Amino acid sequence: MVIEPSKAQDVWKDIGEHVQFTVLKLKRTNQVAVQEAIQEFADRSQAIIRSLRIRDSKVAGSELKVSFGFSSSAWDYLFPNQPKPAELETYESLSGLQYSMPATEGDIFFHIRASNEAVVYEAQTQFMRFLREVTTVVDETKGFRYFEGRAIIGFIDGTEAPAVEDAAPYALVGEEDKEFINGSYAFAQKWLHNMDVWQHLKTEEQERAVGREKFTDIELKDEDKLQNAHNVTSKLEQDGEEQKIIRMNVPFSEPASGKTGTYFMGYSRHWSITKGMLENMLEKSDFLLSFSDILSGQLFFIPSRDTLADIADGHFND
Repeated sequence: MVIEPSKAQDVWKDIGEHVQFTVLKLKRTNQVAVQEAIQEFADRSQAIIRSLRIRDSKVAGSELKVSFGFSSSAWDYLFPNQPKPAELETYESLSGLQYSMPATEGDIFFHIRASNEAVVYEAQTQFMRFLREVTTVVDETKGFRYFEGRAIIGFIDGTEAPAVEDAAPYALVGEEDKEFINGSYAFAQKWLHNMDVWQHLKTEEQERAVGREKFTDIELKDEDKLQNAHNVTSKLEQDGEEQKIIRMNVPFSEPASGKTGTYFMGYSRHWSITKGMLENMLEKSDFLLSFSDILSGQLFFIPSRDTLADIADGHFND
């Protein structure tokens, strides 16, 4: 069996202009009713996506992209008699010498993006018609594309991520877990930054902290970086080879309230790769952690469209 990107949800391309992240918690009051609601949603969701792409094509060409998935706890509740993706586990808080990355609750995760915000709104609204009775909202965050695709701290984001044409094998499960091929592990994490602290640093200090030049995005020489520069701590090597994931980070903000941050969104073929990067950042006390609070974190599995079809047909309720 080989990876077929056409059978995957939208996990390996297009960060989008307007972005919606939503985390829901299942109401565990009537298991059969919840399972039936998820079965119907798995079917309806694909029709909703197709419809919105048609409806918007003559307006702005929104290029709607959607992915959604389930946490380990949700998988156990919804599909107790079915096999489970090999690396799907409940994310537990990680800690280093100075900082920690907390785990938070969440059963269903949505990542919706488009160039037309109305389409993002309509997609989430229609999805909730089929989920509202069996879920509660844990978090709802709106992200946006900043100037030139930069992170909110002013640096180009995702430079080390694979190019689009090379990205799918880094994001999609392969023959190592044949029952869930073309699925993906999604790790979602919400960072809140103290922008006053960051903005009081000189540009040269910021560059040393990130490991790249701010304007050109050229990587600094190793001796010019801080030991805990972000592109040092987030780098993971195995057997001498650098490992990669698909990052789709975007800023979020309530500018009048001064609440500004980054929603970290990482898709990977192997959760162990993403987890290893997080552990490196904590072990080496990534500079970005020095002016940031991490508000949430959870792991989800994004099923392939074939798996969603099996869920919709009731095969996962057996």
